[in-house]
Amino acid sequence: MQTINIHKAKTHLSRLVEEAAQGKAFIIAKAGKPMVKVSPLEVDDYHRAKRIGFMSGEIAVPDDFDSMEAYYITGIFEGRHS
Repeated sequence: MQTINIHKAKTHLSRLVEEAAQGKAFIIAKAGKPMVKVSPLEVDDYHRAKRIGFMSGEIAVPDDFDSMEAYYITGIFEGRHS
């Protein structure tokens, strides 16, 4: 696996990312010390990261949600409740 210093990685980032996406992983080093490994994202990892709707069916919203406690809330605005 290729090791690239951080300055060269910044200079050629677009090309290096394209190569990594095609399966050619590399390591970025700072002062000769390996810091990070850049490797292609697996399709399963990408789909697993999506979390919208992950609690579907777990939470129930009452039918009167938009009018719950309406009298009390209106009273607060009108100064009837403190």
